[in-house]
Amino acid sequence: MSRLDAVRSGGPPGRGRRAWAATVAAGPDAPAKCAPRDATAAPREREALLAWLTASTQELLDELRAAGPERGVWTWWGTSQSPPTVGAVARHQLHEVAVHTYDAQSAIGAPRPLPDEVALDGVEEFLTTCCTTTAPWPHRSATFDCVATEGRAWRLWLDADGARTGRITAGDEDPADASLHGTAAELTLALYDRAPLDSVRVEGDRALLDVLWNWDPNE
Repeated sequence: MSRLDAVRSGGPPGRGRRAWAATVAAGPDAPAKCAPRDATAAPREREALLAWLTASTQELLDELRAAGPERGVWTWWGTSQSPPTVGAVARHQLHEVAVHTYDAQSAIGAPRPLPDEVALDGVEEFLTTCCTTTAPWPHRSATFDCVATEGRAWRLWLDADGARTGRITAGDEDPADASLHGTAAELTLALYDRAPLDSVRVEGDRALLDVLWNWDPNE
């Protein structure tokens, strides 16, 4: 399973929040992600489940606030551009919650757009955390862009030094080998595999996207 597949598949939201709460509480010396401190399974009855999810979120918020954004913490994103800090965990968890909320809305047939600012940061956070690495890109050098209709654009550079990302001014750079164009919400949902690539405009080498989507830097 590639890093992208692992992020997109996720896990039970409440249990994940409790596991991150325990990991943040364990501090920077924790060797791996910690198990939730309460191993009790999520209840099945609706009201009890809602209360459990609320408590899970509060547990995570309490630990994030107590630790502060600059403290180090174990993270799964290794050599990506996202730092191994509590602030980076909080940022990623915001987008995990936003996407899981969209999943729940979709399950009852009432999906709502992601909030604009969350979606704009969602594109950048996904590229930074999930796509960048110091592991060599094993193919010819390439570039991949995400261009939001809100006026923000990002590029992913892929070469023998790995993959790195940054904001660009659309139109001021040479055309990318492949690019996605849409609203920030559409781009975020496509990156998280909640919407098909056909839901946004694809330009350039579609085959490059397939290779990138299936690349596992750890192999």
